[in-house]
Amino acid sequence: GDSEEEDTGFLEVTVSDMKHPPPELGPMPEGLSPQQVVRRHILGSIVQSERSYVDSLKRILQDYRNPLMEMEPKVLSARKCQVVFFRLKEILQCHSMFQIALASRVAEWDSAEKIGDLFVASFSKSMVLDVYSDYVNNFTTAMSLIKKACLTKPAFLDFLKDMLKNTPKGHADRLSLQLALTELETLAEKLNEQKRLADQVAEIQQLSKSMSDRSSLNKLLSSGQRQLLLCETLTETVYGDRGQLIKSKERKVFLLNDMLVCANINFKGQLEISSLVPLGPKYVVKWSTALPQVQVVEVGQESGAYDKDNVVIHNAGAKKHAPSGQSSHNKVYLGPPRLFQELQDLQKDLAVVEQITLLISTLHGTYQNLNMTVAQDWCLALQRMMKVKEEEIHSANKCRLRLLLPGKPDKSGRPISVMVVFITPNPLSKISWVNRLHLAKIGLREENQPGWLCPDEDKKSKAPFWCPILSCHMPAFSSKALDLQLGAAVHNPVQSSLLGFSAVSTSLPQGYLWVGGGQEGAGGQVEIFSLNRAVPRTVKSFPVASPVLCMEYIPEAGGEGEPVGTRDPQPTTDQPPASPHPTVCLGLRDGSIAVYGSVDTGTQCLLTCKSPGMQPVLCLKHSPEYLFAGLQDGTVAAYPRSNG
Repeated sequence: GDSEEEDTGFLEVTVSDMKHPPPELGPMPEGLSPQQVVRRHILGSIVQSERSYVDSLKRILQDYRNPLMEMEPKVLSARKCQVVFFRLKEILQCHSMFQIALASRVAEWDSAEKIGDLFVASFSKSMVLDVYSDYVNNFTTAMSLIKKACLTKPAFLDFLKDMLKNTPKGHADRLSLQLALTELETLAEKLNEQKRLADQVAEIQQLSKSMSDRSSLNKLLSSGQRQLLLCETLTETVYGDRGQLIKSKERKVFLLNDMLVCANINFKGQLEISSLVPLGPKYVVKWSTALPQVQVVEVGQESGAYDKDNVVIHNAGAKKHAPSGQSSHNKVYLGPPRLFQELQDLQKDLAVVEQITLLISTLHGTYQNLNMTVAQDWCLALQRMMKVKEEEIHSANKCRLRLLLPGKPDKSGRPISVMVVFITPNPLSKISWVNRLHLAKIGLREENQPGWLCPDEDKKSKAPFWCPILSCHMPAFSSKALDLQLGAAVHNPVQSSLLGFSAVSTSLPQGYLWVGGGQEGAGGQVEIFSLNRAVPRTVKSFPVASPVLCMEYIPEAGGEGEPVGTRDPQPTTDQPPASPHPTVCLGLRDGSIAVYGSVDTGTQCLLTCKSPGMQPVLCLKHSPEYLFAGLQDGTVAAYPRSNG
């Protein structure tokens, strides 16, 4: 029955249960410490879990796969059986070999008590990743029967974490267990990434199948050169002249590496009798646009950002030019048209009431409910209502994605832009679309083509967009008179409630970038750049006593974490304060450690420490309790945080 299967490239090895019986933990010896007893119980759970998993794989192959392959007439063809049970034999082989090694380690447990290195050796092999990658990528087309197989074995992670907790520092198995945890978590991340990429390819294929074979878009999608960066079901909205919602319809929007595609969704996908899975939704492409021509119009954007006289807004039954002169105080309010119209009405009413107030001030007599106090109350009430309305508009825009797309020229040949409005499922989705669109445009720049070449173990190259992209480059120091060398840089994050809703999209993280350096035999220099705009800008520059060799950002006190190390550090006499605010520490060539407040607290030097022997400070790292300094002579100085 296996003759029809493809040559998988894996050498099949038959493991005899007689020669290699499953691992068996012997009787517990006397005189064990409580911690040894706990570790032994955890090992028993690992053995039991692995045996259960291997037995499940054998049962699937022996009780389901083999009968389905051999029975006549066949319920499933050999090809479909191959799809359903794809790579299960290879997975069983990997775990059978692991079980042999586990049995030998269990047999000598009472004398060695080591198991971590076994996990490292077994699950760091590329064969394990390749086999499981194929299994994961095929998972969505397989029958629900094989979903019982635990893909990433999360139970193993839990067992190993418990084992690590009960393994004291200095134990021979502790480092191996830490490495084993890292390997398994890394394997799970790689498998998830493989699954994500396989799903993206499937989405592009589904979109391509929905189009005519002769269409230019179909040829572009079928070329294999397009990468799907983001796709989501969004709601397109159409409003009437007075801002009332006329209709809304769900669209599937695809963000590719060089184009944006919007499609209608037909959920009436039929289940193909000869297939194991439904065909899925069918798409009808509504429009597609080259990415450089797509513009995100954000709340608060200045009216000069685009020509409103050449913008066509989607209205019910027709397209209509956006009237000019509707902005107030040079702002374009981009909320729903109804809210915008209500805000305009309030603005007009306020103007009328202000005129009335001027007239009331000219009255000579005194009249009840017709005086300056009442008139001013009217003005204040209208101003409060306008503020509430602006907040409603801003809140509505948190889920409102407005895109400016190129349209067909008008009769005179003048280019026309079309405004399309989508509602995202939540504010985070809106942020994701804005930022991904901006990053995708940057990825198309010449300096990012081809960008990075990252061969993996199998010499396969990753696509350029999945690697870091060059957003901008600029001089590190504003002073051109001095020949300053770059020594270190660190990010000082600053949380902003306007993330994703600013007038200018930014591919940079919110906050500030500290850059330090200096000149050999002279002083040092620090430059602070703001990353809250599309292009970084210098906000502060100041000299320091010696060239900067390293930097470390320390968040405000109170974060959780375990200091890394197997021995208690020997603290020095100097103690950096446990500042309630974030700080940035500079390591200098003259052996000094300067502690500065963040930009928001005035960038003041809070403290200066000296390293033992005035050794140059090459590296700084922090934990909740200590600041560690790596010195040029090979020693590490630990500075405990004080309570003051």
